[in-house]
Amino acid sequence: MFLRWMVRNDNAGVDFGIWQSLSPSQLSCPLDVHSGNVARKLGLLKRKQNDGKALAELDKALRKLDANDPVKYDFALFGLGVFEGF
Repeated sequence: MFLRWMVRNDNAGVDFGIWQSLSPSQLSCPLDVHSGNVARKLGLLKRKQNDGKALAELDKALRKLDANDPVKYDFALFGLGVFEGF
């Protein structure tokens, strides 16, 4: 999460984008119980446990959607699981 905040720049005050030596394309989406469950329901992730292999699988799927900024989907995946009970 910290890397996301420091590397991405969203112009909305959430992600600061002050570390310009890294690119958002180098980041991976944080994988927790909520983002993992939603990713499975959306067909982005097939692996049952949340581990390094699952992160690589999710990362590959999100990079197909946006290779330049795969982490931008983090809040959507997390939020659907936590706030919407998806």
